[in-house]
Amino acid sequence: MATAHGNPSSEASGTKRPRRARARPGPVSSPAPEAAHDLELLRQMLLIRRFEERCVELYSSAAIRGFVHLYIGEEAVAVGVHQALSEQDAVVSTYREHGHALARGVSPDAVMAEMYGKTTGCSHGRGGSMHLFDAARRFYGGNAIVGGGLPLAAGLALADRMRGESRVTCCFFGDGAFAEGEFHETANLAALWGLPVLFVCENNLYAMGTALAREHAQTDLAMRAASYGMAAWAVDGMDVHAVEKAARGAAESVRAGNGPHFLEARTYRFRAHSMYDPDRYRSKDEIEEWKHRDPVAALSEGLRKAGHLDPAALESLEHEVTGVVDHAVRAAEQAPEEPAETLLRHVTGTGEETPS
Repeated sequence: MATAHGNPSSEASGTKRPRRARARPGPVSSPAPEAAHDLELLRQMLLIRRFEERCVELYSSAAIRGFVHLYIGEEAVAVGVHQALSEQDAVVSTYREHGHALARGVSPDAVMAEMYGKTTGCSHGRGGSMHLFDAARRFYGGNAIVGGGLPLAAGLALADRMRGESRVTCCFFGDGAFAEGEFHETANLAALWGLPVLFVCENNLYAMGTALAREHAQTDLAMRAASYGMAAWAVDGMDVHAVEKAARGAAESVRAGNGPHFLEARTYRFRAHSMYDPDRYRSKDEIEEWKHRDPVAALSEGLRKAGHLDPAALESLEHEVTGVVDHAVRAAEQAPEEPAETLLRHVTGTGEETPS
């Protein structure tokens, strides 16, 4: 807020000016709906970014173990797509699913506790980073198998259609999964049976360490998906507005009974494939070039230029998000480990007959 300054010459002469009555603040106006929506998009993307950055620190200190695949750089895809989904829709994810889970509304506390392998985790500490799951939110998990979620998505969509439910099953997967037989089998059946599936391919240009052009003779994945007889198009995965618009159009069409749709979100991960990956298959210059299109920074700058986000508001938002992540870490550290005597729970049968 601009402040009025006194006249230096009058102060220097010792002349006192009459003090004005301080104006009482009027009612604080709420931002326009569009601005409020964009601020919420920014908050969600910032939460994912700061959560993932904390995971880097925790992994480096051995507080969390196992495989960890970070979503840094791809936040616009998860956040944009989830604007088009309802609570009744289903989401099937990949092993790079922290961002998907958080965008879906899975508690950061539950996600972090799962990273720690604690009983308060969303999968009770039995899944870890690659197997987040929340049935109450119809988030049917990450999957450590490349393309493993695709047939599951077809099954969920088929079940919804047989029950007469007006739902969408959104299936996230990477460009590496596009080369797997599961994608082609699932795409064929989904189109053949007209299943209500929204396929979202997060094309970050590298299937683990293999560049897209080294793996696919035709790198236009949307065009190839269209060959199965489904609506398919590409979208800038670094622009949350573009992703949201494309996802809303696709989800509405799927919900209207027009069969499966395919979105190729052209995005980029700023970190290596996993925390184990030395990331020697791409240049530092390439990574820095993509960072100029950082989706979080782009939305923040757009809001600033439009007058909807000043430095103080951004600092407040950062403080809020950091507090959420801090709380998740504290809760995970204090959560109990599963006792050894129950480790076989959900693994072996009890020997008792299941009630009919």
